[in-house]
Amino acid sequence: MAREGNLDAPTRYPLDWKNPDFYNEDLALKEMERIFDICHGCRRCVSLCGSFPTLFDLVDESKTMEVDGVDKKDYWKVVDQCYLCDLCYLTKCPYVPPHEWNLDFPHTMLRAKAIKFQKGEVGTAEKLLASTDVHGSFAGIPIVSQAVNAVNTTKAARSLMENVAGVDKNAWLPALATRKFRSSAPKAKATVVQDGAKTPGKVAIFATCYINYNEPGIGHDLLKILDHNEVPYVIVEKEKCCGMPKLELGDLESVNASKEANIPMLARYAREGYAILAAVPSCALMFKQEIPLMYPEDAEVQLVKDAVWDPFQYLMQRKRDGLLKTEFNTPLGNVSYQIPCHGRVQNIGKKTEEMLKMIPGTTINTVERCSGHAGTFGVKKAFHQQAMKIGKPVFKAMATMKDGSNPDYISSDCPLGGHHIAQGFEVNGLGAPELQHPLSLVRQAYGLK
Repeated sequence: MAREGNLDAPTRYPLDWKNPDFYNEDLALKEMERIFDICHGCRRCVSLCGSFPTLFDLVDESKTMEVDGVDKKDYWKVVDQCYLCDLCYLTKCPYVPPHEWNLDFPHTMLRAKAIKFQKGEVGTAEKLLASTDVHGSFAGIPIVSQAVNAVNTTKAARSLMENVAGVDKNAWLPALATRKFRSSAPKAKATVVQDGAKTPGKVAIFATCYINYNEPGIGHDLLKILDHNEVPYVIVEKEKCCGMPKLELGDLESVNASKEANIPMLARYAREGYAILAAVPSCALMFKQEIPLMYPEDAEVQLVKDAVWDPFQYLMQRKRDGLLKTEFNTPLGNVSYQIPCHGRVQNIGKKTEEMLKMIPGTTINTVERCSGHAGTFGVKKAFHQQAMKIGKPVFKAMATMKDGSNPDYISSDCPLGGHHIAQGFEVNGLGAPELQHPLSLVRQAYGLK
């Protein structure tokens, strides 16, 4: 007899994406029907994203009021709503492996997205939007980046982007940096490696597309924190996009190309004893979960998986090693902090919150719920308003501290999610607290310039 729910820790099975059957649409639809039937009978994930309400509405409006009454062509409406946050798998579903029902909703949606991509049903505009290294090629060229930034803020240009590229004219878009992080990062001040019982004493920084091309200041703040704590660091010699935007499209061959470019380089640092830090949660998750599940037999991939750290995971383990400085000079007041989805599903605990709570004169209001941005999902015309709706409970929860006062800062480990939250504050008239990344807040609390 099947158990009602799973009492064991979730187990993730490898993604069988090289099997020809993976791209067999009939088999995929059959698996979707099986999973949708289980989800329909449970409905526990209804509040997470648009996929589940869409599915349940389709069922409830069908002639049979069961999954068998839903036209399979409408399954794609459910697929399009999934942005692979992974929260259903890691935080809600009682039927994930090792439960015998073996329900993996996100990777079933990923399989469907891969089929859709292989069929040529993903447009050029969507592909370009997910090509972060292409966008970033304009960063670091002052006149060009300034011109692009200026054009992107005009109503005419945004209307054109909406019509041609499907980018919602009201969605916040990141500006290009006039100088890339990788070319502007100073060398580390510390030279002596102090390994701890739990942490390597030297760090390799995987810059990430966003930090490198859009907000290098976040990366510089991380370097200042490492310098202050006497941790030698290097910037990874070469890197390519981690592949997450392509994964969200189902473009697994492009993910493979990113893996082939990044893993040999990162494996070298792992073998040399570096902790590899990525300041964007989605990038860390790619190396810690998604790529290892695509290449379970690749020794270098598994080596990198074990060497990649979230920055605050690393810093709090340094504290446990007695190697983190905990004297903070500047109180931060009230901070409303959102834990991003791709941070939560790394199963590292609330490490950012833990460090922020160490700062005297600082009160933290932590919100554990999806901001709704979800990579490129939140900027697309088709989904931007829905992304704002998904994020509205987060905006409201972050607008008031537990004592009823207002936050001085709003913050999220996901830079894109942070800006989405800031836009949510503006749109909903919730005030205008200062948006700062948690690394920037810690740098400020240390009194570092």
